[in-house]
Amino acid sequence: MQFSVRVSDYQKKRMLNICDADLLGKKITENELTMNISESYYGDRFVEEQEAETLLKNSSIINMAGPETISLSIKLGVGSENGIKKVSGVPFLIIFNV
Repeated sequence: MQFSVRVSDYQKKRMLNICDADLLGKKITENELTMNISESYYGDRFVEEQEAETLLKNSSIINMAGPETISLSIKLGVGSENGIKKVSGVPFLIIFNV
């Protein structure tokens, strides 16, 4: 499984935007809500699962989209099922570690 990632620094913290690679460039719509899984936000480069694990473990702020990404974060103990929101069946999760 490949993941699409963008890593940046935000207020001296590592911020990771990560999604399932197959979602990149998609527009998810439910009722009046539209989520763009844009290349400018999530699409700096593609990584395999091992690198995605390292990035998830070592980031302070994480914006995630997609079932594979969310599943991996929960397996690693980084994410929690309680915070997952879905738009048209696509799960999203945001993590802030201070």
